[in-house]
Amino acid sequence: MRRSLLGRVWPGATAVALSLAFAFPVYWMFATAFKANKDIVADTPVWFPTSPTLDHFRKAVAADGFWTLVGNSFLVTLVAVGLSLVIALLASFAVARMRFRGRRGFVLVMMMAQMAPWEVMTIAYYMIVRDAEMLNSLVPLIAIYTVMVLPFTVLTLRGYVAAVPKELEESAMVDGCTRAQAFVRVIFPLLAPGLMATSLFGFITVWNEFPMVLVLNKEPGAQTLPLWLTSFRTTFGDDWGATMAASSLFAVPILILFLILQRRAVGGLTSGAVKG
Repeated sequence: MRRSLLGRVWPGATAVALSLAFAFPVYWMFATAFKANKDIVADTPVWFPTSPTLDHFRKAVAADGFWTLVGNSFLVTLVAVGLSLVIALLASFAVARMRFRGRRGFVLVMMMAQMAPWEVMTIAYYMIVRDAEMLNSLVPLIAIYTVMVLPFTVLTLRGYVAAVPKELEESAMVDGCTRAQAFVRVIFPLLAPGLMATSLFGFITVWNEFPMVLVLNKEPGAQTLPLWLTSFRTTFGDDWGATMAASSLFAVPILILFLILQRRAVGGLTSGAVKG
């Protein structure tokens, strides 16, 4: 009985402990952003904001170029994720449904690209972009980020496409649909969990990416929020409230997207990993 009780308790206790360990830094970041300066520098830790203030957020939002960089980050992220989804949809359908020479080699290349450390190619990317005279432009960033998230997207959606019975597609074609129409009307609606999972992964990857924009975009107006966040600490010195407010603003879009997509995204990751 004791062993049985222990077997039921320790997994839950471990999960709670790990959840608290991961959630506490996030809580402390948001709490510090709302604290008054006297609470931030107090000798005794202040666990909850005693007099919440928005002054730190106003200071962060009023920083030079903030809204320009917000626009850059959203533009680069949304376009890169959207392009990767469109390309991956077509590629995953071809790999899962069609038989062609080099099919296995293509899947192997996608797996190798997924495991590749993109940071080691930063210098090569810099030389290519420099020779093309496109430094300090958002276009190279979009292209690189699209390629960066494409392997994971293709491999995940391939499992979803393979899990859809071929009979559904064939029935639609018998009823008069072309292959493209059958894909749009029959297969595409069934890929929603996989699309949400891959879009969440792509959004987090591109939104947080730092080394590439650091090397390629030196002009302040052509940078993104991760690079701005590193310079924010230098600009405002020891103003930890403003620094935590800037970090909170940077994390909010990811948290909102995760809360919206969490159920379908988690199911999409697990299903796409074992099907096909």
